[in-house]
Amino acid sequence: AAIAGHPTARHNLGAIEWNNGSMERALKHFIIAANLGDDNSVDMLKHGYLEGVLSKEDFAAALRAHQAVGDAMTSPGRDAAAAGTARRRNIR
Repeated sequence: AAIAGHPTARHNLGAIEWNNGSMERALKHFIIAANLGDDNSVDMLKHGYLEGVLSKEDFAAALRAHQAVGDAMTSPGRDAAAAGTARRRNIR
């Protein structure tokens, strides 16, 4: 599943590597998962950055990629549809 691009599977591989002490491999998995939009991986990357095992540049690049995924998931049409759904739920 991780090879197929499933972000949670990739995050889980990173967690296994982290727990086994393979920080470099874990961070690679977390970076890929963050680039796919996984919020938990961003948290792990932050932890890696604060511990000094991830560079500022790599952390910043992962954050930018993660934000780009979030931005791609939003659109005026999607926001309007969500707002309409919320209004209909409040009416009932």
